[in-house]
Amino acid sequence: MCQMSVFVVENEKEELVMESVTRLEVREGGVEVSTFFEEPKFVPGVQVQSIDFLAGKVFVGSLLETSK
Repeated sequence: MCQMSVFVVENEKEELVMESVTRLEVREGGVEVSTFFEEPKFVPGVQVQSIDFLAGKVFVGSLLETSK
């Protein structure tokens, strides 16, 4: 089974949102992440920027950074 860690990237710094994520759902205005044993967590104002499958990391960042 592949479980990921989700990080918010802001000002080139990574902040852990949640570990052992089993589901990430893109929703209007942000993303929702969940694990087997915790309540889902909604992270507003972000979008998926990149996924490192080898490291098991998902990076999300500001919706405003799409014009690059």
